Amino acid sequence: MQVIDDCWNRVGVRGDGSCEKLAQHIDCRNCPVHARAAAELLDRLQVEQMADGWSEQAEPMQEQDADLSSWLLFRIGEEWLALPTALLEEITELRGIHSLPHRKNAVVLGITNIRGALVTCISLAAMLGIAVGSKIAGRQELLRRMLIVRRNGQVTAFPADEVHGTLRIALSEQQPVPTTLTRAAGHFTNAVVQWNGHSVGLLDQELLFHTLDRSLA
Repeated sequence: MQVIDDCWNRVGVRGDGSCEKLAQHIDCRNCPVHARAAAELLDRLQVEQMADGWSEQAEPMQEQDADLSSWLLFRIGEEWLALPTALLEEITELRGIHSLPHRKNAVVLGITNIRGALVTCISLAAMLGIAVGSKIAGRQELLRRMLIVRRNGQVTAFPADEVHGTLRIALSEQQPVPTTLTRAAGHFTNAVVQWNGHSVGLLDQELLFHTLDRSLA
């Protein structure tokens, strides 16, 4: 198992403060390195918790683990959604988005600067037909993040109103998409799972990125 480098304890705010990234991020919790390490730790903890007490049943546990998949859980508007964790490049604070001239497409918000690179920023809310409030204030604003995903070498960013972290989901937990989902959201959702009293839509990455490619054409 790869050792996670807890640089925040050495050169970050809990260490000697010598990290050159502190000038940009102010606090380690705003740094994408910290965010990715936190997501990996959470993923490992969930696996360890599931394995606790199963040491005498190693073979059944291996079969169960093979049935699990890792998903990144986030919220847009009132909808909880998930994408495969393998797509995640990083989670960062919201960035300024520069609109593209002569392009009237609600899905494509514009471009944003991610560590010096210009990345296309999209609106999943527009693509999925999710209603979002025009004004976000207080704690809700603090929860908002920018998610950067990579698929087939293409990097894309999109804002989320809240990011929970990762979930390990078994095939047996996945349920058919209910008809109560909005038409667009249901179209892009493969299945739903129940989490903390919420229905979480597992997004169809193939269809999602195929539609995105068409929007960018």
